[in-house]
Amino acid sequence: MASTQKEQAYHIREVKEEDIPDILRLIKELATYEKEPDSARATPELMKTALFERKFASALLAFTGPPGAPGPAVGLALYFFNFSTWTGRPGLYLEDLYVSTEYRNLGIGKAFFARLAKIAQENNCARMDWSVLKWNTPSIDFYEKALGAFPMAEWQCMRLEEAGIEGLKKFDTEN
Repeated sequence: MASTQKEQAYHIREVKEEDIPDILRLIKELATYEKEPDSARATPELMKTALFERKFASALLAFTGPPGAPGPAVGLALYFFNFSTWTGRPGLYLEDLYVSTEYRNLGIGKAFFARLAKIAQENNCARMDWSVLKWNTPSIDFYEKALGAFPMAEWQCMRLEEAGIEGLKKFDTEN
């Protein structure tokens, strides 16, 4: 996959353990872009465990240059599989997609989605889901216009963080 703007070639590949510093750098860039720089608390140890030991998630990186002579990592797509009881099939959930600012509009985002679509089809996924911040109109426009994605207007995202998870213990009937 290559772009013509700036005559800059790029390629996408699955992450390797030695990519952890690049993964964390891109996560921090994303957190800063999303106006939450202090929320990115992942460590090298946590990423090693999650991606390579326990395999809770998988990730792709985009690099400048060809595979044989890669330049810096400039994009990240981190995903995992979920399951739909309605379809009876897995789904691919895209947790994070980020392309460094100076490398946007080169086709890297579309290339990430093409690769993710291939992974989803290889795993018989019925759908792909992801979240986007309501204020992030450039991304929303890209998802809707370039990809044909649509918002889930009838659904509200819900979350419990660590204290809330701990609080659920009070409902445990077995202890």
